[in-house]
Amino acid sequence: MKPGIHPDYKKAVVKCACGHTFETGSVKDEIKVEICSQCHPFYTGKQKFVSQGGRVDKFKQKYGIK
Repeated sequence: MKPGIHPDYKKAVVKCACGHTFETGSVKDEIKVEICSQCHPFYTGKQKFVSQGGRVDKFKQKYGIK
C-alpha cells in the first residue's frame, strides 16, 4: 500500500433514529441510520411500520390519485 493516500481509520459513533447509539470503526466521525438492530422487526420480533414514502407515493399524493 502506498503511504499517505489512505484515509484515517478511527472510531465512529453510529446514531439510530430510535435513539440507540454504538461505536464502530470508520473513516467518518459520525454515522446516522434509520433502523438498527435494537428497533429492526427481524431482531425484535415486533412489527413496526416505517413510513418511507417512495417516488410513486409522492406522485400519487401530489396529483390526488388513490
